[in-house]
Amino acid sequence: MSTNGNNQRPKRRLLSKIFVVVAAAGAGGLGTIELAKTDLFTSKADASDGLKIENASARIDWVAAAPGRIEPKSGLVRVGAALLGRISEVTVKLNDKVEEGELLIRLDDDEARARLQAAETEVASRKRERDAQPLDRARDELRKAEDDVFSAERALTNARFALEFELQAQRQGTGSADRVADARQDVERAKEKLQNERSSYATAQAKSDIPAPNRLESALQAARSDVQVAEALLEKTRIRAPVAGTILQLPAKAGEMVAPSPDQILAVLGDMSVVRLKAEVDEIDVSKIKLGGKVVVKSNAYPGKEFEGVVAELAPSLTSPQFALRGARRPMDVEVLAVTVDLSGNPPLLPGMRADAFFK
Repeated sequence: MSTNGNNQRPKRRLLSKIFVVVAAAGAGGLGTIELAKTDLFTSKADASDGLKIENASARIDWVAAAPGRIEPKSGLVRVGAALLGRISEVTVKLNDKVEEGELLIRLDDDEARARLQAAETEVASRKRERDAQPLDRARDELRKAEDDVFSAERALTNARFALEFELQAQRQGTGSADRVADARQDVERAKEKLQNERSSYATAQAKSDIPAPNRLESALQAARSDVQVAEALLEKTRIRAPVAGTILQLPAKAGEMVAPSPDQILAVLGDMSVVRLKAEVDEIDVSKIKLGGKVVVKSNAYPGKEFEGVVAELAPSLTSPQFALRGARRPMDVEVLAVTVDLSGNPPLLPGMRADAFFK
């Protein structure tokens, strides 16, 4: 049986019957057994079980086969909302390439911005009260470390908003790559600064002779905590790309109400630099699959065409199948091994397409 036939589809189990035809070699002569064109799923070992194939065109050059689906290198990353709100702006389009952390969708943030501004005002007031009163000098180093950490956190927040603005300006044609690069460097410097300040704060806090904070210091710390909560709420109004990739689906529309739900997907993206096939190999064929092994992939969307690939990843355990079978399914067909196949070149296969893997 050749794998070039358009009718071949992997099945979880072999069928119990094999149809053969006998071609007579002359009148009354001996016959030669040839495998007829069928829709069966078999392998070298199966073909050798009591059936000798003499026809060269019937040679089978794969040891296992499995159904699967095409996906990007990163898989299909589905993005949803983290809180209830109305979509104010969709900043990307289908097929746009985005960076990790880039803004995709912005929800109404008037309330979140107001809360953050009120919290920052309260912090400034509490700090003035603290600084106006004589305090225990034993806490001077720790107070300075607390102030430095808070200032570094605010600087990082502002740097991230600046980068968000520059990325949007570049996408709209009013910015430049240089300005984006500068903003990205500012974010990295702010991250490094915050890390250093937190390290200094941990060192100052570790000293054993530090007295407990007084009422004014406690009030300032509580106000700073309110700022962090308000900032986290504002960040939830920003739906960002969790990975770098291409926008593959974008059902979100400005003006729609959204809510945190796995059923409400606002965007789907993936890294299309490498196209993969996620196949499910039946338990009985697991021992035949090796990392680096060659694979032929076929899809009904491109009849008669074969795409080369190699086994890139093997799951560490068996699982239940996620792909519906094209043939009859038996109750015992529940254990499969997820196998990832990297496809060579730039095949025209699209994410979500069903395809079959033939492992050589």
